[in-house]
Amino acid sequence: MKVNGIECISCKGRLLCGLTSCKILDSHKRKSKIFSEIKNNSFEGSSPPGLFVSWNNYPNVSIAPLSSPFFSQEIEFFDEPEKWFGFSSEKIIEMRESLIQSGKKTDVFSALNPSRELSEIQESVMAVSPLNVSVELNKILSDKISFDFLSVPSGPKAELKKFSLNENPKIPKKVDYITSDTDLLSTKGLEELYDSNVSVNSLQKILSAGLLGLKKKRKLVPTRWSITAVDDTISKKLIEKIKYFKETDFIQLFQANYLDNHFFVLLLPGSWSFEQLEAWKADSVWVQGKETKIMADFESFKGRKNYASDVSGAYYASRLAVTEFLFEKRRQSKVIVFREIGQEYSLSLGVWLIRETVRNALKKKPLRFFDLDLALTYIGRKLETPINLFKRESKLLDSLNQKKISDYF
Repeated sequence: MKVNGIECISCKGRLLCGLTSCKILDSHKRKSKIFSEIKNNSFEGSSPPGLFVSWNNYPNVSIAPLSSPFFSQEIEFFDEPEKWFGFSSEKIIEMRESLIQSGKKTDVFSALNPSRELSEIQESVMAVSPLNVSVELNKILSDKISFDFLSVPSGPKAELKKFSLNENPKIPKKVDYITSDTDLLSTKGLEELYDSNVSVNSLQKILSAGLLGLKKKRKLVPTRWSITAVDDTISKKLIEKIKYFKETDFIQLFQANYLDNHFFVLLLPGSWSFEQLEAWKADSVWVQGKETKIMADFESFKGRKNYASDVSGAYYASRLAVTEFLFEKRRQSKVIVFREIGQEYSLSLGVWLIRETVRNALKKKPLRFFDLDLALTYIGRKLETPINLFKRESKLLDSLNQKKISDYF
């Protein structure tokens, strides 16, 4: 499918086509009944905690704390996708439709001198446990849950009148220390927090809330940008270290399937390089026609100079999972991630699914091969997409077929 000359599978809801909203993503919006639980547009409830910062009309964005009129023991899971692997789509949607995204328009630079309300929102996202909150709404904007390629599903939306905390949030000392350091670059802050075992999801929210970086440069960061920024920043730091490790000795193949997403992670002996190949099957939501669409992005030992525009945010999500594994094993490798997206994966749930499925694959015992062709043949038998389609698009496999200068001596 094409809109204004842009293929939908290439755009993936990023509005590269020039439209103000994605018709494919909008077609999956679902109605929530959460507003029927609210009286007089106000409630006392709980927050996971959670936060969403919009990207439309940047730098004039909407900052929206996430909260629910319900007090549930499970609410801490509602905005913690790193704990969702294995959940059904319905379970994820059920959690997200229980969270009201109550937004207020603001300038991204309001993080430089936050109001009391914004300060409380910022404090909430640093908390390690659910919070009791009071919320007043001006009006309901949408009672539907919507979907996005990068971020988790968004719950029903309302215009925020007032947000306040009913308790003091429990903030880890390291988080408090790093966010208070206004002379520390945001990248360094992310790295230090990650090294202190702060979750990737929490890092994304802290960055979105404008809590990192030099004092004069702090600003709110749209959620969809912060997701990729964290994945990219942390994996780059890990790659710098991985390049000094010993190369893997043999071919390893890891596998995991989740919600009709089929992953094979192939580790090959050699210096660091990374490629992600995605097969979007024909006659699916994003690909109309009889041909499977292969998307691919690659980086050599020297890294990338531009954004991975074909695979987009999924590239950085899986790269982070791979680099975490290699760093833990103190090895470097050439890596190819094969992903086949089935027709049943019609609801876009966010790139967390890619990161967590690859993480899950790498926890399993791998198959070992001493011949690359055998490994590729095995993958080809397990996937519906012919392996030759992947080979045709793979820069990494093509480079392995080319003779090295050392072969002539």
